[in-house]
Amino acid sequence: MDEARLKIAVQKVGRLTEPSLELLARCGLQLSRGKDQLFAYGENMPLDVLFVRDDDIPDLVREDVCDLGLVGLNVLEERRLALGGRCASLESLRSLEFGRCRLSLAVPKEFRYRGVRALAGLRIATTYPQLLERYLRERDVAAQIVRLSGSVEIAPRLGRADLICDLVSTGSTLEANHLTEVETVLQSHAVLIRTPLPLPPPKAEWVERILKRIDGVQQVRESKYIMLHAPRAALGEIRRLLPGSEAPTIIPLEGSTDRVAVHAVCRENVFWETLESLKKAGASALLVLPVEKMLA
Repeated sequence: MDEARLKIAVQKVGRLTEPSLELLARCGLQLSRGKDQLFAYGENMPLDVLFVRDDDIPDLVREDVCDLGLVGLNVLEERRLALGGRCASLESLRSLEFGRCRLSLAVPKEFRYRGVRALAGLRIATTYPQLLERYLRERDVAAQIVRLSGSVEIAPRLGRADLICDLVSTGSTLEANHLTEVETVLQSHAVLIRTPLPLPPPKAEWVERILKRIDGVQQVRESKYIMLHAPRAALGEIRRLLPGSEAPTIIPLEGSTDRVAVHAVCRENVFWETLESLKKAGASALLVLPVEKMLA
């Protein structure tokens, strides 16, 4: 493997795999990858992707096997706690907008939940013992943590635990197993981490370029480009109505002294109600377009 090329660790199979690859693709990376291969070569950038278990990503980056890693905050924090802070040197470069979920306590539907303090002495099944132990310790609750590597949601039905602590996104898995979410232990999302060791200048330069591209991708995810015509007298009200917009571009219309074209990037959703309000304020010829790329 070429040591001059950046290496980034990505979850091999799971909820972060496709969003991670989509993010890299939107940053301009073209990957060459054979079926079932655990390595992908960047054809147009000096960046290669290693597909690994998500639990291994913090250590691969911490030990400088990989320069960068895309991993869930829940996995990163669990590993940091397991290492007693020795993983704290991992630098989180960006919080990303995908992979959102929460680590939560959930009880059987027939369970009469009376607050966290009432869990003292009960058995809680989880694959995140470090995060759960910290949560309970901070609340002075002495419960028994039952460590499981999978199928946590069925632990109460098997008699192995009284309740569980597991990742929740939609809640459908809890519902299917007759469980009710009662407390949030950690809000999680994907993060980009980098090795704690200094990178040589060519690699460091590419990391900065990738970060700027990620910022651009995240900025335009909900952004829209709005074009409209309006009377000059209505500009104050129209600027107020444009959602999440910086100063718009104002262009005089040929042959008109009192009407202008307004172009603006709106970094919030543009709803039909917004367009109707702009129309009522005097705007016409409204056009809303998606924004593909943005570089500050």
